Amino acid sequence: MVENSNESPNEVIKVGDDVLIIYDRRKRWIRKVESGKTFHCHKGSFSFDEIIGKPFGIKIKTSKSVNLTIHKPIVVDFLTQMSHSSQIIYPKDAAIILLYTDIKPGSKVIEVGTGSGALTVILASYVAPNGRVFTYEVRKNAYKTALKNITRLKLDKFVTMKLKNAKEGIEEKEVDAVILDMGEPWVLIPHAAKVLKTSGKIAIFLPTYNQVEKTLRALKEEGFDDIMGMELLSRELQLKEDAIRPMTWTVGHTGFLIFARLGNKKWKLKEDYDK
Repeated sequence: MVENSNESPNEVIKVGDDVLIIYDRRKRWIRKVESGKTFHCHKGSFSFDEIIGKPFGIKIKTSKSVNLTIHKPIVVDFLTQMSHSSQIIYPKDAAIILLYTDIKPGSKVIEVGTGSGALTVILASYVAPNGRVFTYEVRKNAYKTALKNITRLKLDKFVTMKLKNAKEGIEEKEVDAVILDMGEPWVLIPHAAKVLKTSGKIAIFLPTYNQVEKTLRALKEEGFDDIMGMELLSRELQLKEDAIRPMTWTVGHTGFLIFARLGNKKWKLKEDYDK
C-alpha cells in the first residue's frame, strides 16, 4: 500500500524505470519496474503496479507492514549493486579523481583498466552531454561485465570501449585527462604523455607503496610536474538519535592516488638555451 503524499509529482515512476528501494543505509535494492511483477525482500513484498504512476520519494508498506521508500537512483547507488569482475573504485576515490583532473562536460578522457566499469560510469556522467570516455580493458570477461553495467545506466552513448592492451599504444590524441588503474602504470606513462594536451592531467590509482615509487620516477622522466600523492580515508556516521557516533564498520585502505600535470618539453627558459 502506498502512503499518500502532498508533493506535486515532477516525475512519475514508469514501467521500465529503475527504482531505488530503501529500508535503511545498508538494506537497499535497485530494481526495474515491471507491471504485474512483485518485489520481495526479508521485510515483505509489494506489487510494482502499486507504485507505477506515483512520484519518486513515496513510501510504500510491504506485506509485513514495513515502510520502504522509493527513490530515483543516481550513479553512486548503482556502484554497490552492479556486477563486479574485480575490485571497484570507491566513491571517495572517484570524487577526488574528478576534482583533480578537472573532468567536466565536454572533457575527452582516457581510462586504462575498465574493470567492472564503476569509474567509467562516473566519468561518463560528468563528461556528458558532449564529452567522451575512451576506456581500455584487456580481459574479455571484465569487458563484457563493464559493457552490461554501462549500458544499464544508459551511459554507453558517452563511452567508447576498447578490448585492447593500451601498452601497445593509445589511439586518441589531445585528451584532457588520463586515468590509470592497472598493475604497472609506469609502463603507460610514456603513452599518456604522447596523447595528453599540454598541462593535461593524469590520475593514477595504486594499492601499494612500491608501485608509487616506480610511478613517481616515470612521471618525472616524462616531463610531468605538480606531482601530488594522497590516500583518502572515509568514515560514515551512525545517525541514530541519542547515539550518533562513527560506524563500527568502515572502508579502510583502498589505494593511493597520484596526480600530475604534463609540462611542455618544447618550451625552455632562456638560460636553458644558453647552456
